[in-house]
Amino acid sequence: MNTDYQVIIIGAGAAGMMCAITASQRGRKVLVLDHANKIGKKILMSGGGRCNFTNYTIDAENYLSNNPHFSKSALSRYTQWDFIGLVDDYGIDYYDKGQGQLFCRKSSKEIRDLLVSECQKYKVRIELKTSVLDIKAFPPSQESEDSKTQDNQDSDGSRFVISTKNCDYQCDSVVIATGGLSIPTMGATDFGYNIAKQFGHTVLPTRPALTPVIFDQKWRDKTQTLPGNSLKVTVSTGEQSFTDQILFTHKGLSGPAILQISNYWEPGMPLVINLLPDLDAAIWLEQQRVERGEILLKTLLSTQFTQAFSEFLCNELDLNIKLKQLQHADLNRIQMILNEWTLYPDCYEGYRIAEVTHGGIDTNDVSSKTMESNKQSGLYFIGEVLDVTGHLGGYNFQWAWSSGYASGSFV
Repeated sequence: MNTDYQVIIIGAGAAGMMCAITASQRGRKVLVLDHANKIGKKILMSGGGRCNFTNYTIDAENYLSNNPHFSKSALSRYTQWDFIGLVDDYGIDYYDKGQGQLFCRKSSKEIRDLLVSECQKYKVRIELKTSVLDIKAFPPSQESEDSKTQDNQDSDGSRFVISTKNCDYQCDSVVIATGGLSIPTMGATDFGYNIAKQFGHTVLPTRPALTPVIFDQKWRDKTQTLPGNSLKVTVSTGEQSFTDQILFTHKGLSGPAILQISNYWEPGMPLVINLLPDLDAAIWLEQQRVERGEILLKTLLSTQFTQAFSEFLCNELDLNIKLKQLQHADLNRIQMILNEWTLYPDCYEGYRIAEVTHGGIDTNDVSSKTMESNKQSGLYFIGEVLDVTGHLGGYNFQWAWSSGYASGSFV
C-alpha cells in the first residue's frame, strides 16, 4: 500500500472534496482520510435531503468572522457561478427556493456523487473509517530542498507524518477540512481545533449557529398551544434584522428567521419580533376600530395570524373585547406587541441540530489567498473549521467550495 503522497486532506466533506478535486486536477497525488463510514454525510442530510448548494447572490457581507475581509479573496476566485457551472455539467436539476437559494430538485446525493465522480476522474484516493491519531511536521532535509517542484517553490520543504491505526502516511501538504462541532451525530469533533492549537494557532470561542432557540419552562408553558404555528415576521437583535418565517416548537422558536438571527443573538440579549412587518400596527388598529368596531379583537387578529396565535396574543394582552371598546392605552399595548414583541429566549438549542459552528480557527494566522497556516508551512485549514460563518441559504456550502478551491490551487 502506498503511504507517500503530495497532499493529504483530512475530512471528506464539501470543502475537503473540493480541495482534493482542485489539487488532483493540477497533477498532485492526493489522499483523503475521514473517520466516517460515508463520504459527505452532511451534504446528504442538508437542505432536508435536497442540499442548498449555493446562492445566486454571494458576498463577504453574508459571512461573520473576526476578520470580515478574510473570505473576499477565496469567494472572488471560485464563485457561485463556477459551482453552478459544475452542477450544470453533470445535468443536475435545481431550483431557486427564494432569495437566491439553490436546491437540488431530486436529491442532495447528486451533489455528493458529483464530487465523488470528479475525485474518481482525477484518481483521488479516499480512505473512510480512518481516524487520524497524530500529525507531526519535520523540518526539510537537504534532499527535499534540492527537489522542490515548481508548484511548491515557495514551500520550505517540510514533511508531515500522519499516524492512523493501520499505518503512517507521509506528505508535503496537510489540509484540515474536518468542520466544526455542529451535528455530532454526523461525526463532528474538535479534531481540527486541536490540530490548530498544536501548531500554535489561536482558536476563537465557538458556539452553535443557524440554530433554534429555547424558551425557559415558564414560556414553554405559556406557548404550549403554539407548536406548529408559522408566521412571517421581522426578527431583530442589536442592529441585525431578518424578515422570514418563524416556527413555534415544543421547546421555543425555529424557522429561517430564527436560524439567521441566531448567528448574532446571544443568551441574555432580547429578540424583538415585528409580527406585522408590512403594516404600521397603530394606523391599522385605529382604522379597523373605526370601520369594524363591533368585531372582537381576537377576530381581527385572526385575519393576520392563526386562530391559536390570535388567542395567545389576546390572553397575553388580557383583552377579549370588541374593537370599539379599546381605550387609547389598550391600542398602545396592542401596537407594541404587534410591532415590537420582545422576548428573552433562554439558550440555543445547541450543536445537536445547529447547521454550523460560529467561531473557530483565527483567520489572522491563515493566508486568505492560499488557506495556508502562517505558523506552519504546508499546513492548510478550510471550510467550517475556520472562523467564517455564513448566513442561511447556501452560503456555508459556497464557502466550502471557495476555500477548498483556494487551498487546492496551492497545495
